[in-house]
Amino acid sequence: MDKLNKSPPERKQIKLGEIDTTPILLALLVGFIIVAIFVILRRRSSGRRDFLLTGLCEAGKSSIFMQLLHDKFPETFTSIKENVGDYVSGRLSARLVDIPGHYRVRDKCFDVYKRKAKGLIFVVDSVSVQKEIRDVADSLYTVLTDNATQPCSVLVLCNKQDQTTAKSAQVIKSLLEKELNLVRDTRSRKLQSVGDDELSKPIVLGKPGRDFEFSHLAQNVQFYECSAKDKDLGHLTDWLDRML
Repeated sequence: MDKLNKSPPERKQIKLGEIDTTPILLALLVGFIIVAIFVILRRRSSGRRDFLLTGLCEAGKSSIFMQLLHDKFPETFTSIKENVGDYVSGRLSARLVDIPGHYRVRDKCFDVYKRKAKGLIFVVDSVSVQKEIRDVADSLYTVLTDNATQPCSVLVLCNKQDQTTAKSAQVIKSLLEKELNLVRDTRSRKLQSVGDDELSKPIVLGKPGRDFEFSHLAQNVQFYECSAKDKDLGHLTDWLDRML
């Protein structure tokens, strides 16, 4: 009878204040951060789908543009307006923008498209590069130190390799490293003379106190040879396909 009359054991009630909610909050916080990072990266990648062809006049940008999009090698002249078209590879595509090379319109046109650029193709005339090295390096310096281009991959495309006097990509890379070292010093002195109040803090090209090398850059800069005239653009299309 005593066993039958025994009351059931009392259930222990856990009060809310006794639960350690720290692991739960931490898990929620980590999850929120992961989702936020994913959304930000997705927006950035979706907002950047352009590939810009840039460089000096007569480097062959428009010829490369026409070969890629229309399989033609036209007799071109100095462009004063950009050419825009869609580069398609399989099911993927991107917008290709041929920036005019003339100094009066080049920078202004570049400013219009640079914030949507996913990749930069800086075209160099491999025949005349040594003669024009100062202008080539100065233009490339402007591209590489722009805040908007820091997330971009960069391809220095050494065109006109069909000509016997063309410099190789390795020689052009060496010439540009030496000249960019001089351009960097010149630009730095100009900025110091102007003062920090008038200009925002510039991006330092390479490592301060050391001779410039492309390997010092945060951007991924590659050098390839090509010939638009001979339809030798395999390195370029491979690079574009990897970037898509």
